Amino acid sequence: MTCDEAEILLHALMDGELDAGHAREVEQHLAGCPRCSAELASYREMRKSISGADLHYTAPLSLRRRIEATLPETRVPSRRGVLRGFALGSAVSALAATGLVGIVLRNDDEARIKSEIVSAHLRSLQAGHLTDVLSTDQHTVKPWFNGKLDVAPPVLDLTAQGFTLIGGRLDYLDAHAIGAVVYRRRLHTINLFVTQTASTERRPASTETFQGFNIRKWSEGGLNYWAVSDLAADELAEFSERFEAAMRGSTAR
Repeated sequence: MTCDEAEILLHALMDGELDAGHAREVEQHLAGCPRCSAELASYREMRKSISGADLHYTAPLSLRRRIEATLPETRVPSRRGVLRGFALGSAVSALAATGLVGIVLRNDDEARIKSEIVSAHLRSLQAGHLTDVLSTDQHTVKPWFNGKLDVAPPVLDLTAQGFTLIGGRLDYLDAHAIGAVVYRRRLHTINLFVTQTASTERRPASTETFQGFNIRKWSEGGLNYWAVSDLAADELAEFSERFEAAMRGSTAR
Protein backbone atom coordinates (compact mmCIF):
# COMPACT_ATOMS: atom_id res chain seq x y z
CA MET A 1 0.00 0.00 0.00
CA THR A 2 1.32 3.45 -0.95
CA CYS A 3 1.10 6.60 1.15
CA ASP A 4 -1.52 8.05 -1.23
CA GLU A 5 -3.72 4.97 -0.82
CA ALA A 6 -3.28 4.95 2.95
CA GLU A 7 -4.04 8.66 3.23
CA ILE A 8 -7.53 8.32 1.77
CA LEU A 9 -8.32 5.54 4.26
CA LEU A 10 -7.07 7.17 7.47
CA HIS A 11 -10.39 8.80 8.36
CA ALA A 12 -12.25 5.56 7.68
CA LEU A 13 -9.78 3.74 9.95
CA MET A 14 -10.39 6.27 12.74
CA ASP A 15 -14.16 5.90 12.38
CA GLY A 16 -14.05 2.09 12.35
CA GLU A 17 -15.52 1.93 8.83
CA LEU A 18 -12.90 -0.35 7.24
CA ASP A 19 -13.35 -4.09 6.88
CA ALA A 20 -10.78 -6.29 8.60
CA GLY A 21 -8.67 -6.75 5.46
CA HIS A 22 -8.32 -3.07 4.64
CA ALA A 23 -7.80 -2.13 8.28
CA ARG A 24 -4.95 -4.64 8.50
CA GLU A 25 -3.35 -3.27 5.30
CA VAL A 26 -3.48 0.31 6.58
CA GLU A 27 -2.13 -0.66 10.00
CA GLN A 28 0.75 -2.59 8.39
CA HIS A 29 1.58 0.47 6.31
CA LEU A 30 1.42 2.74 9.37
CA ALA A 31 3.82 0.46 11.23
CA GLY A 32 6.54 1.22 8.69
CA CYS A 33 5.66 4.78 7.64
CA PRO A 34 6.45 7.60 10.10
CA ARG A 35 4.81 10.20 7.85
CA CYS A 36 1.40 8.51 7.71
CA SER A 37 1.60 7.61 11.41
CA ALA A 38 2.20 11.26 12.24
CA GLU A 39 -0.71 12.31 10.05
CA LEU A 40 -3.03 9.84 11.80
CA ALA A 41 -1.87 11.12 15.19
CA SER A 42 -2.58 14.68 14.04
CA TYR A 43 -6.11 13.71 12.96
CA ARG A 44 -6.76 12.08 16.31
CA GLU A 45 -5.45 15.11 18.21
CA MET A 46 -7.68 17.38 16.11
CA ARG A 47 -10.72 15.20 16.85
CA LYS A 48 -9.91 15.27 20.56
CA SER A 49 -9.58 19.07 20.56
CA ILE A 50 -12.84 19.59 18.67
CA SER A 51 -14.84 17.15 20.80
CA GLY A 52 -13.55 18.79 23.99
CA ALA A 53 -14.29 22.34 22.90
CA ASP A 54 -17.55 24.08 23.76
CA LEU A 55 -18.58 25.12 20.26
CA HIS A 56 -22.32 25.47 20.93
CA TYR A 57 -23.69 28.96 20.44
CA THR A 58 -27.25 30.18 20.88
CA ALA A 59 -28.15 33.23 18.84
CA PRO A 60 -29.73 36.03 20.90
CA LEU A 61 -33.38 36.96 20.44
CA SER A 62 -32.31 40.41 19.25
CA LEU A 63 -30.66 38.80 16.19
CA ARG A 64 -33.92 37.05 15.24
CA ARG A 65 -35.78 40.37 15.51
CA ARG A 66 -33.22 42.18 13.35
CA ILE A 67 -33.49 39.47 10.67
CA GLU A 68 -37.28 39.56 10.72
CA ALA A 69 -37.19 43.36 10.40
CA THR A 70 -35.21 43.07 7.15
CA LEU A 71 -37.64 40.59 5.54
CA PRO A 72 -40.09 42.00 2.97
CA GLU A 73 -43.60 42.55 4.21
CA THR A 74 -46.07 39.84 3.15
CA ARG A 75 -49.06 41.30 1.40
CA VAL A 76 -52.42 39.80 0.53
CA PRO A 77 -52.74 39.69 -3.27
CA SER A 78 -55.16 42.16 -4.76
CA ARG A 79 -58.09 41.23 -7.00
CA ARG A 80 -56.19 42.68 -9.95
CA GLY A 81 -53.15 40.48 -9.13
CA VAL A 82 -55.36 37.40 -8.98
CA LEU A 83 -56.88 38.20 -12.35
CA ARG A 84 -53.41 38.78 -13.78
CA GLY A 85 -52.47 35.30 -12.55
CA PHE A 86 -55.46 33.78 -14.35
CA ALA A 87 -54.45 35.63 -17.49
CA LEU A 88 -50.92 34.27 -17.20
CA GLY A 89 -52.33 30.76 -16.83
CA SER A 90 -54.30 31.23 -20.05
CA ALA A 91 -51.14 32.39 -21.79
CA VAL A 92 -49.29 29.28 -20.64
CA SER A 93 -52.12 27.12 -21.98
CA ALA A 94 -51.84 28.87 -25.32
CA LEU A 95 -48.10 28.25 -25.38
CA ALA A 96 -48.71 24.59 -24.62
CA ALA A 97 -50.88 24.38 -27.73
CA THR A 98 -47.89 25.53 -29.82
CA GLY A 99 -45.46 23.14 -28.11
CA LEU A 100 -43.30 25.88 -26.57
CA VAL A 101 -43.97 24.76 -23.01
CA GLY A 102 -42.19 21.51 -23.84
CA ILE A 103 -38.93 23.46 -23.96
CA VAL A 104 -39.60 24.93 -20.52
CA LEU A 105 -40.45 21.50 -19.12
CA ARG A 106 -37.26 20.00 -20.52
CA ASN A 107 -35.22 22.78 -18.94
CA ASP A 108 -36.98 22.21 -15.63
CA ASP A 109 -36.32 18.47 -15.91
CA GLU A 110 -32.60 19.05 -16.50
CA ALA A 111 -32.45 21.39 -13.52
CA ARG A 112 -34.15 18.75 -11.38
CA ILE A 113 -31.67 16.07 -12.48
CA LYS A 114 -28.74 18.36 -11.70
CA SER A 115 -30.25 19.12 -8.31
CA GLU A 116 -30.60 15.39 -7.57
CA ILE A 117 -27.01 14.74 -8.64
CA VAL A 118 -25.62 17.47 -6.39
CA SER A 119 -27.83 16.25 -3.52
CA ALA A 120 -26.47 12.72 -3.98
CA HIS A 121 -22.93 14.11 -3.98
CA LEU A 122 -23.58 16.00 -0.74
CA ARG A 123 -25.11 12.92 0.91
CA SER A 124 -22.06 10.90 0.00
CA LEU A 125 -19.79 13.32 1.86
CA GLN A 126 -21.45 12.46 5.18
CA ALA A 127 -19.54 10.01 7.33
CA GLY A 128 -20.10 6.42 6.22
CA HIS A 129 -21.98 7.31 3.01
CA LEU A 130 -19.17 7.68 0.48
CA THR A 131 -18.68 4.05 -0.54
CA ASP A 132 -20.42 0.69 -0.30
CA VAL A 133 -17.25 -1.01 -1.52
CA LEU A 134 -14.00 0.62 -0.39
CA SER A 135 -11.01 -0.28 -2.53
CA THR A 136 -8.32 1.27 -4.70
CA ASP A 137 -8.38 -1.84 -6.90
CA GLN A 138 -10.59 -1.57 -9.99
CA HIS A 139 -10.81 -5.39 -10.14
CA THR A 140 -12.48 -5.32 -6.73
CA VAL A 141 -14.82 -2.38 -7.34
CA LYS A 142 -16.15 -3.31 -10.80
CA PRO A 143 -17.29 -6.89 -9.96
CA TRP A 144 -19.07 -5.56 -6.87
CA PHE A 145 -21.62 -3.84 -9.14
CA ASN A 146 -22.42 -7.06 -11.04
CA GLY A 147 -25.99 -8.21 -10.42
CA LYS A 148 -26.92 -4.99 -8.63
CA LEU A 149 -27.56 -2.93 -11.77
CA ASP A 150 -28.71 -3.69 -15.32
CA VAL A 151 -25.40 -2.28 -16.56
CA ALA A 152 -22.34 -2.08 -14.31
CA PRO A 153 -20.47 1.24 -14.64
CA PRO A 154 -16.94 1.25 -16.06
CA VAL A 155 -14.33 1.35 -13.30
CA LEU A 156 -10.89 2.59 -14.31
CA ASP A 157 -7.64 3.00 -12.39
CA LEU A 158 -6.53 6.61 -12.96
CA THR A 159 -4.01 6.77 -10.11
CA ALA A 160 -1.13 7.35 -12.51
CA GLN A 161 -3.05 10.30 -13.96
CA GLY A 162 -3.51 11.87 -10.51
CA PHE A 163 -7.04 10.65 -9.73
CA THR A 164 -7.17 7.89 -7.09
CA LEU A 165 -9.98 5.33 -7.18
CA ILE A 166 -11.34 4.85 -3.66
CA GLY A 167 -14.46 2.74 -4.24
CA GLY A 168 -18.05 2.68 -5.44
CA ARG A 169 -21.63 2.57 -4.23
CA LEU A 170 -25.23 2.37 -5.33
CA ASP A 171 -27.14 5.64 -5.48
CA TYR A 172 -30.45 6.85 -6.89
CA LEU A 173 -31.27 9.31 -9.64
CA ASP A 174 -34.78 10.04 -10.86
CA ALA A 175 -36.03 7.15 -8.64
CA HIS A 176 -33.73 4.64 -10.40
CA ALA A 177 -30.71 2.83 -8.93
CA ILE A 178 -27.43 3.92 -10.54
CA GLY A 179 -23.75 3.29 -10.01
CA ALA A 180 -21.44 5.88 -8.49
CA VAL A 181 -17.68 5.41 -8.85
CA VAL A 182 -15.68 7.51 -6.39
CA TYR A 183 -12.31 9.12 -7.04
CA ARG A 184 -10.17 11.57 -5.10
CA ARG A 185 -7.83 14.35 -6.21
CA ARG A 186 -5.86 15.56 -3.20
CA LEU A 187 -8.61 16.39 -0.64
CA HIS A 188 -11.36 16.70 -3.27
CA THR A 189 -13.91 13.93 -3.80
CA ILE A 190 -15.21 13.22 -7.31
CA ASN A 191 -18.45 11.27 -7.70
CA LEU A 192 -18.84 9.78 -11.18
CA PHE A 193 -22.52 8.86 -11.68
CA VAL A 194 -23.23 6.49 -14.58
CA THR A 195 -26.63 5.71 -16.11
CA GLN A 196 -27.79 3.76 -19.13
CA THR A 197 -29.33 5.59 -22.09
CA ALA A 198 -31.14 4.37 -25.18
CA SER A 199 -28.91 6.44 -27.47
CA THR A 200 -25.41 5.31 -28.44
CA GLU A 201 -24.62 8.75 -29.85
CA ARG A 202 -21.52 10.36 -28.38
CA ARG A 203 -22.10 13.73 -26.78
CA PRO A 204 -18.99 15.78 -26.01
CA ALA A 205 -18.30 16.80 -22.43
CA SER A 206 -19.49 20.11 -21.04
CA THR A 207 -19.09 21.70 -17.62
CA GLU A 208 -21.69 23.57 -15.59
CA THR A 209 -21.71 25.01 -12.10
CA PHE A 210 -24.72 24.19 -9.95
CA GLN A 211 -25.16 25.16 -6.30
CA GLY A 212 -21.44 25.80 -5.98
CA PHE A 213 -20.34 22.44 -7.46
CA ASN A 214 -18.90 21.73 -10.89
CA ILE A 215 -20.69 19.11 -13.01
CA ARG A 216 -18.99 17.58 -16.02
CA LYS A 217 -21.42 15.68 -18.26
CA TRP A 218 -20.84 13.54 -21.34
CA SER A 219 -22.38 10.52 -23.12
CA GLU A 220 -20.76 7.65 -24.96
CA GLY A 221 -21.43 4.00 -25.74
CA GLY A 222 -25.01 4.04 -24.44
CA LEU A 223 -24.03 5.55 -21.07
CA ASN A 224 -24.48 8.99 -19.53
CA TYR A 225 -21.74 10.25 -17.21
CA TRP A 226 -21.93 13.00 -14.61
CA ALA A 227 -18.76 13.85 -12.69
CA VAL A 228 -19.50 16.08 -9.68
CA SER A 229 -16.98 17.75 -7.38
CA ASP A 230 -15.86 20.96 -5.71
CA LEU A 231 -12.66 20.47 -7.70
CA ALA A 232 -11.76 23.35 -10.02
CA ALA A 233 -13.49 23.20 -13.41
CA ASP A 234 -10.24 22.74 -15.35
CA GLU A 235 -9.17 19.81 -13.17
CA LEU A 236 -12.60 18.19 -13.42
CA ALA A 237 -12.34 18.57 -17.20
CA GLU A 238 -8.93 16.89 -17.01
CA PHE A 239 -10.54 14.03 -15.08
CA SER A 240 -13.18 13.45 -17.76
CA GLU A 241 -10.55 13.63 -20.52
CA ARG A 242 -8.35 11.10 -18.73
CA PHE A 243 -11.35 8.84 -18.14
CA GLU A 244 -12.48 8.98 -21.78
CA ALA A 245 -8.95 8.33 -23.00
CA ALA A 246 -8.62 5.34 -20.68
CA MET A 247 -12.00 4.02 -21.90
CA ARG A 248 -10.90 4.25 -25.52
CA GLY A 249 -7.66 2.49 -24.63
CA SER A 250 -9.46 -0.36 -22.85
CA THR A 251 -11.88 -0.78 -25.78
CA ALA A 252 -9.07 -0.89 -28.29
CA ARG A 253 -7.30 -3.76 -26.46
